[in-house]
Amino acid sequence: MTSTASSTDLRQGQAPHDQRPSWQQRLRRFGYTPAQDAPSGDVRDRLVPPYAEPSPRLWQVLGLPPVLAERITRWSGWGGPLLVTLMAGVMRFWNLGSPRAVIFDETYYAKDAWALVHRGYEVNWDKNANDLVLQSHGHLAVPTDAAYVVHPPVGKYVIGLGELVFGFDPFGWRFMTALLGTLSVLLLCRIGRRMFRSTFLGCLAGALMAVDGLHFVMSRTSLLDGVLMFFVVAAFGCLVVDRDRSRQRLAVALPAGADGRVRPDADVGDTFRFGLRPWRWAAGLMLGLAFGTKWNGLYVLAAFCVMAVLWDVGARRTAGARHPYRAVLKYDTGLTFLATVPVAIGVYLLSWIGWILSPTDGSGGYFRNWAETDGKGGNWTFLPDWLRSLWHYEHEVYNFHVHLSSPHTYQSNPWSWIVLGRPVSYFYESPSPGADGCPADAGQKCAREVLAIGTPLLWWAACFAILYVLWRWLLRRDWRAGAIACGIAAGYLPWFMYQERTIFLFYAVVFLPFLCLAVAMLIGAIVGPPGSSDTRRVIGASAAGVLVLLIAWNFIYFWPLYTGTAIPIDSWRSRMWLDTWV
Repeated sequence: MTSTASSTDLRQGQAPHDQRPSWQQRLRRFGYTPAQDAPSGDVRDRLVPPYAEPSPRLWQVLGLPPVLAERITRWSGWGGPLLVTLMAGVMRFWNLGSPRAVIFDETYYAKDAWALVHRGYEVNWDKNANDLVLQSHGHLAVPTDAAYVVHPPVGKYVIGLGELVFGFDPFGWRFMTALLGTLSVLLLCRIGRRMFRSTFLGCLAGALMAVDGLHFVMSRTSLLDGVLMFFVVAAFGCLVVDRDRSRQRLAVALPAGADGRVRPDADVGDTFRFGLRPWRWAAGLMLGLAFGTKWNGLYVLAAFCVMAVLWDVGARRTAGARHPYRAVLKYDTGLTFLATVPVAIGVYLLSWIGWILSPTDGSGGYFRNWAETDGKGGNWTFLPDWLRSLWHYEHEVYNFHVHLSSPHTYQSNPWSWIVLGRPVSYFYESPSPGADGCPADAGQKCAREVLAIGTPLLWWAACFAILYVLWRWLLRRDWRAGAIACGIAAGYLPWFMYQERTIFLFYAVVFLPFLCLAVAMLIGAIVGPPGSSDTRRVIGASAAGVLVLLIAWNFIYFWPLYTGTAIPIDSWRSRMWLDTWV
């Protein structure tokens, strides 16, 4: 008689291999192996955890030749993200010029961008300029009278680049935001893959953002917040790469024992020098471009600098440092500051080069001649005139921002953003049956709207995902959860200091990528941690699959509201789930 006690693979509550049900055996054909079967690593694996090795079994089961299956598996780290990005790009560039109108704040940024790339500074346009631009297909003389604007120039230069290439029309001024929105999906896939060490979870995070309505609408509208979001994600990605690269160098510096295993070493942990760290300098460049797009990039700069320093502390502690904070203060903090803050400020000042080089005789940029007129005298005359004029300009802009309280139909309190309390309608028309896409048999007028609202089920799932990452960070000390929480906090919490200011839901697109990472992390937990039983994995994967499919369905259901597609008014009303959405 054979006893089950003799099995070497018996775990409590789980059948041994030879007694597993057939569905569990089929599950293993696709490459699933419990993590407890894998050997534990040394300190190198704690400094730089290995990626989950994708299995070619799935492709082999589908009938692909072994060589092709192995090749697809090898390239899945890039192939998967590129496929998700292709999907996102097709959706964002499809019929990009529709609606053929100047929608919402495009009335400012599309024209400011055109002026910047031609004059170097923003100008005052005729009150009928929007209609003239559309009627003349952009063949319109650029005025010379300088305009007072309240946002830095980087985002408008980005929009203007698309206008230079494709023309001063809706497609031209939306091209670059669509391109950056698409590329941000690729960045998030790769960032998620690096953070979670899973191509699947990385691609899932990117796919969630690809089917988010707010990201989709902002990618198809020439506003600054989508540009800001891209630079924030790029900066975060640079810091994540820097974290991996620096920890790899630290792991290499640790001595190996006679058994070949690497163990912590106090001297290395306390004295190791990371060097120049080019990816951290790249992060400084991206943060400068973010700051040069909108001022709230400053909060992100501060938060990311603190996060990077804490990552260095964690790396040195893992390597065995007796005094990790002292070592970071001595060897890392100075270079971190130089690679981020001065670089960001330098990029910000450089972004004003068009304004700086404009004439100072009153025909240049707004306030360009302030130092030579109203700003004469004082204690700062030793500074260049352009710098004093720019400082005065920025001071006036600051006063504008902090005192902006004019009521707006679509303004909202940041408390309501995370549940999509008050979205912003960018465009609305009521075409008659048979006109502008309204079905001839509609029987009544249709609704045609571009509504800046996230995919509701994704955002509502993100409410629970935020709680999950906070728990993982505070109680499990998971650096990935802490990084995600930092990104959300940097983009979200500062707005609570300006609740009396006129602010809008679409500002939330800046921290949306981190919400998608949080939801992907939550879905990974639902699927089941490494070492889960086959039964647990199947149940978890089924629940996670249902959630993802519901989010995708929700995006498809709201597609007409994201694209300005004419639908019968009753269909439009059925999509107004909350009274505050109308």
